[in-house]
Amino acid sequence: MTKIESELMRRWLNGWTLARSLPEAEAVESAESAGDGLRSRCDQPGREVEVFALRADEDPASLARLAAVVAAAGQTTWLTVPTLRPGSVEAAVNAAGLELLHRSEWLMTADLAEHPRHAPAAPYEREVRTEGPVTVVSLHDSSGEVAARGTIAVVGADAVADRVETDPAHRRRGLGRAVMGLLAEAAAAQGARTGLLIASAEGQRLYSSLGWRREADVVIARGPVDPSSR
Repeated sequence: MTKIESELMRRWLNGWTLARSLPEAEAVESAESAGDGLRSRCDQPGREVEVFALRADEDPASLARLAAVVAAAGQTTWLTVPTLRPGSVEAAVNAAGLELLHRSEWLMTADLAEHPRHAPAAPYEREVRTEGPVTVVSLHDSSGEVAARGTIAVVGADAVADRVETDPAHRRRGLGRAVMGLLAEAAAAQGARTGLLIASAEGQRLYSSLGWRREADVVIARGPVDPSSR
């Protein structure tokens, strides 16, 4: 990962922690370097802590150090690695004894001024709630149930989209496109110019069709691993 992708990762993390009301991420301290990565306390079952690599491609030794930190952690810790060389990263985390979780996530960006807007079709009604820098968009069906939703957090000129979801019963009706358009509109109204997100395999086609650009792959692993489970 180049310095450009590293900076994008820092910017994404600033918005992601804000969107999820998490404490600000802190540097992972090690004897060799304090710039290897950042640690966020997620406090979710099975995801208590998450470590984000910042220099995996430019300094493979930094990834090895972070993987060792995760392998020795006292609680379940995820290691998230943006990279332009996913095969090398997967090999490194496997060598450290970590469990590989995802193989096809992308770090993506978009120009919010050019983001398409799509109104939800009837009978869906929109609800847009903004509290400070965070906006939550919900689309409700005729019974009032939430059919789709998403969150976006604005940090300066950046806006980070998170937890964009469509209920399985309401998929293939353009609701994801409508949610993304409303999120982009709300963020742009607050002065944001660049959108950032990490896309799951399921979301990559949607975001690409809306003009989002793939900047890097994202490899995710977890540790420590119970030897008896391997």
